[in-house]
Amino acid sequence: MQIETSIGGDGQATISLKGRFDFNTHREFRTAIDEAVADAKVKGVQLDLGGVEYLDSSALGMLLILRDKMGNAHKALALANCRGSVRQVLDIANFGKLFNIL
Repeated sequence: MQIETSIGGDGQATISLKGRFDFNTHREFRTAIDEAVADAKVKGVQLDLGGVEYLDSSALGMLLILRDKMGNAHKALALANCRGSVRQVLDIANFGKLFNIL
């Protein structure tokens, strides 16, 4: 999986994921989210899942960890560009009740 992070002038970070989002990517994902949470300039994170072709239950767990970290840091979080099978998995897991899905 490829992870790219950009931070806008408004303090909104966008973390874009491409490829398979599964257990094998947990270290890279945690590094990216830890950097965004620790950065004082970042007021919120938009996780762009538009390039994700597959996600598994460990990815759902990583999203929950991200949600907790962002909440503890009092920063906003949104999931963006969720479509196809990724959207189906999120819907089945009722993540719409836990996350702001754009």
